[in-house]
Amino acid sequence: MDLIGKLSKHFSEEQLRFDQDSLAHFGTDRSRYKKPAPAAVVFPQSTEQVQALVILANEGHIALVPSGGRTGLSGGAIAHKQELVVSFDRMNKVLDINTTDRSVRCQAGVVTQQLQQIANDNQLLYPVDFASSGSSHIGGNIATNAGGIRVIAYGNTRNWVSGLEVVTGDGKVLQLNQGLVKNATGYDLRHLFIGSEGTLGFITEATMQLTEAPANLSVLVLAVVDVQSLMKVFDAFRLSCRLTAFECFSQRTVDIVCQHMGLEKPLHKESPYYVLLEFDNDSVQKEETVLATFERCIGQGYVSDGVMSQSAQQAKDLWRYREDISESINNYTPYKNDIAVRVSDIPLFVAELDQLIAQRYTHFESVWYGHIGDGNLHLNILKPENMVAEDFFTACAELNPHVFALVKKLQGSISAEHGVGLVKRDDLSYSRSEDEVAIMRAMKAVFDPRGVMNPGKILT
Repeated sequence: MDLIGKLSKHFSEEQLRFDQDSLAHFGTDRSRYKKPAPAAVVFPQSTEQVQALVILANEGHIALVPSGGRTGLSGGAIAHKQELVVSFDRMNKVLDINTTDRSVRCQAGVVTQQLQQIANDNQLLYPVDFASSGSSHIGGNIATNAGGIRVIAYGNTRNWVSGLEVVTGDGKVLQLNQGLVKNATGYDLRHLFIGSEGTLGFITEATMQLTEAPANLSVLVLAVVDVQSLMKVFDAFRLSCRLTAFECFSQRTVDIVCQHMGLEKPLHKESPYYVLLEFDNDSVQKEETVLATFERCIGQGYVSDGVMSQSAQQAKDLWRYREDISESINNYTPYKNDIAVRVSDIPLFVAELDQLIAQRYTHFESVWYGHIGDGNLHLNILKPENMVAEDFFTACAELNPHVFALVKKLQGSISAEHGVGLVKRDDLSYSRSEDEVAIMRAMKAVFDPRGVMNPGKILT
């Protein structure tokens, strides 16, 4: 029986797509790393249908690629070798809201922003937040252990997953942890699937925890005089308040955002670096303490200027200087790298990184920004206007071994939050030892013995 016939036994006609527009749309992610070429797109609506599809894939040696919001930047959702794309768009039901447990049980296709809104409607908070919250899926967030702008206070997605339902690569359905707060009964398999990028199995349902919403978030944008002062400012404010975000970006980045978005500059004076920090401003005393810390940083020469939000709208407006960066630099066809080192190593890393780029690529302009409160930097090299994109990306790829060698020297990660996928797969050895990779291969063989689950991602 041909593929269409096999699929038609388990899925209705409206759950299957073979047209070229659908194949192109669902067969890729935002990395555009490879030209999509899937065989078909399947839209399961239940765990049972996902299980049936996985069993069919094992019987026919058919490769499966998961598709959520397709917002990833690592090529983890690209199908380019006639794989079946498994879209979770129609597994988008909220199954249970439990305010006593402060949890929401939902299918993998629920959009992140929807979970955030559910929390807000119940005077609670789902704190994992990033630019693609309006389109990314919870299943994809879990599969990549998504981070974002508030990791410094709340951690990554991993911290908020209290239960998973998964279909393994050999077709077993596992219920993992089932929403428990405490469970000391051996290996916690839930954590193997978090960050596994669909290579061990597919997440079909998740129980996500919620928490108290902060009382009153205020935002402070500071002009910081040099790289060394960044972490001194971080240390000072971390002692004076509960930081929920600590973001950094350069003057060049501000210029690009203001030009693209039509914004005024955040401060009268320009500065090499800017810090945006967010804190829970829950009392007059807290605000006075933060302002005193600001004055002290100016007095010590770390900061030259600053502005603090006086309303929720002004806080939102100040966030734009950070949140609008990614969209604004897209006009320059950036080559992106998402890297992490220990927080204390940020000044050394940035200094050596700037020196490396200046020495090897004087004709390229680089801008970086990131969540430096958790050690994560996004390095973007901007394509010269008169350079062919293919030549530009080839030249940037030649820089990667030098950047990754620096990351390895500092015992950092070549992918802080975007995942490995196809893009970073061949560079995994910069962050993982041979023994670690061997164990990862052995784990995949246990859960996916025939190699049908997102093959070629993370591991070759």
